[in-house]
Amino acid sequence: MRHAAGDAPSRPIDGPSADPRLARLTAREVEVLTQLDGGLSNAEIAAALHVSEGTVKTHVGQLLGKLELRDRVQAVVFAYRVGLVRP
Repeated sequence: MRHAAGDAPSRPIDGPSADPRLARLTAREVEVLTQLDGGLSNAEIAAALHVSEGTVKTHVGQLLGKLELRDRVQAVVFAYRVGLVRP
């Protein structure tokens, strides 16, 4: 599932299913997280968000650390579990 840069998450992230780790993320990191569900490369995410590929790489690294996840796959699973994205 691909999201446009201005799309809001499919469900609010402050509801009862929200994971407290989400509060650690910046708004841009949440945007990057929602882009990961389509299997997009850093370059594709960068183009969608109008930022550099290096910036996306930094955001991905930061959000993985803040969410205590080891890779992009875990990040996508997390995004589905908390309702940021839907199948």
